[in-house]
Amino acid sequence: MLGQWLELSVQAPDMLGSLAYYKSLGFHELLIGDTWTHRYAVVSDGALCIGLHDREFDSPALTFVQPDVAHRALAMTDHGFEFSLMKLDADEFNQLHFHDRDGHALWMIEARTFSPPADDASDSVCGTWFELTLPAEDVLRAGRFWAPLAPHLLQLREEPTTHMRFDARGMAVGLSESIALNAPALCFKCRDRERFWSAVKRHGLRAQKYPGFEGAFAKLVAPEGTGLYLFDEDFLGESYVVDETD
Repeated sequence: MLGQWLELSVQAPDMLGSLAYYKSLGFHELLIGDTWTHRYAVVSDGALCIGLHDREFDSPALTFVQPDVAHRALAMTDHGFEFSLMKLDADEFNQLHFHDRDGHALWMIEARTFSPPADDASDSVCGTWFELTLPAEDVLRAGRFWAPLAPHLLQLREEPTTHMRFDARGMAVGLSESIALNAPALCFKCRDRERFWSAVKRHGLRAQKYPGFEGAFAKLVAPEGTGLYLFDEDFLGESYVVDETD
């Protein structure tokens, strides 16, 4: 229903500062189109794309490409979804804007706004991105919102905190009740700590050690406020894996 995952869209008032920050971590800038009239840039590590927008909006937002936006809007309205923005005219770029039950913003737009990353793109010094985690007051309640949008439940963990992971058409979105998390988090599996810490030192970046979320060994905060958490392994580990073929 959502369409294909495109980017994590963030408001970046200091566009050059954000670009330089991500490039220092090994992200690459991608070729953008002329869809948006505001200043816009995209960085990627080959799997994760972060859209830097120089305009005011409800940031961050999970953005998906859905070519048939108008049809989806009608179907979702019939199922009780409410939209904060609807642009569905034939002579403009169609898009929908809405929120989940914890206030996290989602966009559905009719077409891509940048060229995809190269097939041979490699991980950044942060490692392999494995989840975008959204803090949730009640994961089971939040899960009922996400289930029709991303019907493939990948994993479920009940202890020590409830955590659900969905496949949202090309990205893993997690819902977490962790008290250490107060904003969406980009989570990476980093197998080379030495390379990471060398990059932090070389570029003069500030990194918080052991920030308290799921055993992460480091946290970075980009100039626009995006939080990046680094782990030795996927924190769900051997938690319950949902087999939907049963």
